Amino acid sequence: MKILYKVDLVPQVDDIIEVYKSSGIIRPTSDRDRILKMYSNSNLVVTAWHQQKLIGVARSLTDYCYCCYLSDLAVRKEYQKSGIGRKLIELTREKIGEETALILLSAPSAMEYYPKAGFEKVENGFLIRRMR
Repeated sequence: MKILYKVDLVPQVDDIIEVYKSSGIIRPTSDRDRILKMYSNSNLVVTAWHQQKLIGVARSLTDYCYCCYLSDLAVRKEYQKSGIGRKLIELTREKIGEETALILLSAPSAMEYYPKAGFEKVENGFLIRRMR
């Protein structure tokens, strides 16, 4: 299977929503405008494509010199466990460079995945949750 990866191409909102719904990631998929804002205000997007179909996305906010927040990592269910998520992370890391820390908040269901993908679990974080 030939997978094509693209950097800094923002897919169509409906395609992003399809990936989110298929992947199991919880995002406000019924609010197209909010998804559009999420991508309009992100400065690093890495995507995975099979033929002409969007199958994975990594969406980040970064300063390219100190830190990068990987806000979304989603792969369509039928393509999971084939290395696509790891490749999206690898390409994100290549783009941000060695000086930049890659940081994320994990969904409870993905807590076992991220250490396998090279992330270190940290205990020194804090969060103020969104209101809606």
